[in-house]
Amino acid sequence: MYYDEEWRALSFVAGLTLGMALGAGIALLLAPQSGRRTRRQLVKAMASARESAGDRLGEMADEVRSAVDAGRRRLRL
Repeated sequence: MYYDEEWRALSFVAGLTLGMALGAGIALLLAPQSGRRTRRQLVKAMASARESAGDRLGEMADEVRSAVDAGRRRLRL
């Protein structure tokens, strides 16, 4: 039961992050500038998004685990 809730939260965050990255990539590709500059910006943006997503996903997983553990402790009382 708690696994489903944790999985839903993580799936949502992963989907949101992926959507933001794809949207940023498309926006950069449609920008009126040289291809070399656009590709350079795209690589930087993707690296930054990947790092940020990993950090936030880890934080979210820790928060969900803490909430699940707190819920378990309360139910045992």
